[in-house]
Amino acid sequence: MDRPVITRFAPSPTGRLHLGHAYAAKVAHDLASHSGGKMILRIDDIDHTRCRAIYTAQIFNDLDWLGLN
Repeated sequence: MDRPVITRFAPSPTGRLHLGHAYAAKVAHDLASHSGGKMILRIDDIDHTRCRAIYTAQIFNDLDWLGLN
């Protein structure tokens, strides 16, 4: 019996997402979706000197634009 896969995407909000981020998020999303699982978004704000709320908001906007919700 196949089990649902749970994946995660954990970008740091220290700048805008790039193509590598988009690819990693899409792979994680598709792997989880095809198995009936889910992708968890975890914002890794461990670098307090570079993390910005505007980048966190942009991560959500970019993922929505990519159709990864």
